[in-house]
Amino acid sequence: MAQWGLMSKLLRSIPTESVDELYPPNTFPIYVRYLLADWIETQPWEDFELEKVDQQLQAQTLLNQIIMYLRSKAEQETNVVEKIRLMRTSSNMEMFQQQSLIFGVMVRDMLRKERHLINNPPQQVENLSIMPPSPSQEPAPEAPKTSDVDRLVYQVLYVQNCRQSIHQQQEDLNWDKQNLETIGPSIQNGMDPHNTELQKLQNKIQNQEHDLKGLRTNRLGQLKNAVESLGHCQARLISQLKAWSWEQHKATIGHPFDDNLGPLQTWCEQLLGLNGKLRQEWMLAGNPIPELQDMLVTLQQELIKSSLLVDKQPPQVIKTQSKFSTVVRYLLGEKMAPGKPVVLKAQIITEAQARHLKQLGTLPSDNVGELINNTAILEHHPTSKSTCATFRNMSVKKIKRADRKGTESVTEEKFAILFSTDINITGCDTPYRIQIISVPVVVIVHGSQEINAMATVIWDCAFSEPDRIPFVVPDGVPWKLMCMTLNSKFMSEVQTQHCLNQYNLHFLAQKIFDQPDISGDFSKMMVSWAQFNKEMLPSRQFTFWQWFEGAMELTKRHLKAYWSEGVIFGFIGKQHLHLILKDRPNGTFLLRFSDSEIGGITIAYVAASENGGQKIQNIQPFSKRDLEIRCLGNRIIDIESLAFLYPDYPKHGIFEKYYTDDPLPSPEGGYIGVRLQTKVDAEVAPASSNLSCNTPRSEMPDMSPRMLVQPLTSPLQPFPGNSFGADSPCGAAGFSFIDPIGIYPPEMPPPTNMDVDYDFIEKFIQE
Repeated sequence: MAQWGLMSKLLRSIPTESVDELYPPNTFPIYVRYLLADWIETQPWEDFELEKVDQQLQAQTLLNQIIMYLRSKAEQETNVVEKIRLMRTSSNMEMFQQQSLIFGVMVRDMLRKERHLINNPPQQVENLSIMPPSPSQEPAPEAPKTSDVDRLVYQVLYVQNCRQSIHQQQEDLNWDKQNLETIGPSIQNGMDPHNTELQKLQNKIQNQEHDLKGLRTNRLGQLKNAVESLGHCQARLISQLKAWSWEQHKATIGHPFDDNLGPLQTWCEQLLGLNGKLRQEWMLAGNPIPELQDMLVTLQQELIKSSLLVDKQPPQVIKTQSKFSTVVRYLLGEKMAPGKPVVLKAQIITEAQARHLKQLGTLPSDNVGELINNTAILEHHPTSKSTCATFRNMSVKKIKRADRKGTESVTEEKFAILFSTDINITGCDTPYRIQIISVPVVVIVHGSQEINAMATVIWDCAFSEPDRIPFVVPDGVPWKLMCMTLNSKFMSEVQTQHCLNQYNLHFLAQKIFDQPDISGDFSKMMVSWAQFNKEMLPSRQFTFWQWFEGAMELTKRHLKAYWSEGVIFGFIGKQHLHLILKDRPNGTFLLRFSDSEIGGITIAYVAASENGGQKIQNIQPFSKRDLEIRCLGNRIIDIESLAFLYPDYPKHGIFEKYYTDDPLPSPEGGYIGVRLQTKVDAEVAPASSNLSCNTPRSEMPDMSPRMLVQPLTSPLQPFPGNSFGADSPCGAAGFSFIDPIGIYPPEMPPPTNMDVDYDFIEKFIQE
């Protein structure tokens, strides 16, 4: 903090009007700062923020200490003028009794300006405004380095100060007029032939009337400015509320989301309070402007109706006759009028009804479904300072389907849950109707429909536009958006930091576009909804999404550790597979997701052929059920044909930590216990390697984790034509390439960009 001795020296070198701006004469004059001296710098003013309502008591204590000190000083003062000045200042500070936190922020900013003065020569100091100056100064200043709400608070306080000054000067004027009426007849009777006292009083009254007229005009202008600022500030708030809801919607596909509503709730409460204060100032204005009242009423209604949010969304795939929960929060809960409890009601609506509600503001009366346990009370929770209605056991009893078009299935039909109630706000004469709809949901009647329903949800979350007409989505999207969505969803669902690399994404593009050419460029191609989850993949009985979701679910349930460590290659085509395993020693293998079965992982390995050459073998895929019986690590150790994880890591060094001991079941009835073991038909042991899977650990190279795990390196770059910026969904999700064990050989190193060496690939294909 600045020392007051140094500060007072600096103040002597700057103009008086700048000092008055730094220390507003009506609220915190410079002589008060002098009296408080260095004491004020020892107090925690820097901690005060308008958003931290819990600091109200601390600010109130400091304010009371200053007021008591000034009054004590006034009682001891023998100079009448100084006594009156001290008493007047302490009385002016009384107006902060209900706004002590504003007082704390004012002093904080004042001390910040002092530091600024010390660190900068007086001629460089600009914009010293800390508090609204005396009402005679114009225009109302903005507080430096404060938020929109802070500046609005200063504007409202300025208007209040104007009114108080007008009232005080009006009283002085009334007193002087009374004196004029009293002494006027005496002067006219000849008691003061020079008439000097009468002339002075008349001039004073004339000046006061002129000043009052200017003050009233200024106050009305500042009131109008404050109302306009309130409108701008509230528009930004509502924009933030919509952004919060939008990010919540995007979280379904793995986008980062901060669900903390505390700051937005404080913002709502502050604006509602400021709206009330401005309405009071409007009513106390001498010549009120009707347009200002209309604007304030409209802003109040908009804020009250916009403060209802779905804090916890219902599941986006809902099975009939199944329980689910959801939480709705009202950000102005502390402003609700006491008395009758507020009951929130939920009802299910169709896409057409949601569209009608958004565009026309009314809801068609058609009943499309029946919800059980569809009411909840808005209850205030003091510990979290939140007001929520929790629907704990809601259920869709029955649903009425709309007429479907063409090949549209029931899993493509979107509904929503509408929450509504009537609410009374303290200080408002009439109740308000508030309502909010949930994110789109798909209602199913059987578990077999869940995967297709989730495809509808993923497409809606990933590719819908903000503030859309419910629930419009595009029919097709660029592949670069699709691959970002697949990567983000895969990482969030599996809960891993290991992303889909460039080879995985390239193979996925080959799969969805049915173009197995390894050198194809898919960056600018469009993916349709039909390609995503309506049309069957060639020679398969499942869609792209069903196949991708199966691999994702298998990884989530049984392969998370393997995937996160980078030992699973994952999505790779057979053409690419044969290319990279070519000329590798017998027994070299890699793990990939099956492209012919849903939810399977297979092992491709190099084996000796009958004629003494080599061939690539693919072991029958292991399903979820297989891995529940015996884990992947144990199955790999069982298969003697497997020796090296691609490119050349002995399998024991990689998979040892995944081995588990399967305890033999206790034999009963005299039987001998058995143990399951994985065997490959016509298994041929690797011949061309000096290091087999049974080589003693003492003879193996050091495969400790420090050699296997590499730090995160360069971010994954897209294929030519793609652009994944830092602000893209993939960038936000940490979309970077990880090659923990270095499974890419020297001739095909871990990529630092997405530019594939097509010349290299074509050379091998031609050979």
